[in-house]
Amino acid sequence: MSDDKADPEDFNHVELPPAPPEVVERRRFLARVSVGLGACMGLGVGAPMVGFVVAPLFRKVPHEWRSVGRAGDFVVGHTVSVTFADASPLPWAGVTAKTAAWLRRVSEDTFVAFSVNCAHLGCPVRWLPDARLFMCPCHGGVYYADGTVAAGPPPHALSQYPVRVRDGEVEVHTEAIPID
Repeated sequence: MSDDKADPEDFNHVELPPAPPEVVERRRFLARVSVGLGACMGLGVGAPMVGFVVAPLFRKVPHEWRSVGRAGDFVVGHTVSVTFADASPLPWAGVTAKTAAWLRRVSEDTFVAFSVNCAHLGCPVRWLPDARLFMCPCHGGVYYADGTVAAGPPPHALSQYPVRVRDGEVEVHTEAIPID
């Protein structure tokens, strides 16, 4: 072999002259500034995210009784759709500030209100009076007239709103209805 080939290990041990002190100080300063700016930007992005996660723990959920009509306007044994204002509409909610329920008059003084949202994925359910069933057209959920599951994927019965009759008005207690 000839001696003109260099040994690769010779290149790994190249010693550089030490950097002058002002270069070292500049590098240290810039590294600290970079870390400081990165921390400030991380706080700027992270603080709103933490606030978004933590705020609902301290926010009081509004509950209100909303009138849906006169008691005399509802027929015993019939189920009808009623609309009312959501308990916590946002200022920009517009039409979506209204929500609905399926209201049935069970007897002269007893009413029951079911959520219009399927317990499976929240799709709107329809009342089929001839079949006496609630049906979810999206995923095939079927509920009996009392809101219990008859078929399909829903994990539990339709959620219900508390209902009362006060001064001849039927009122529904608005609150967030969970969708599992």
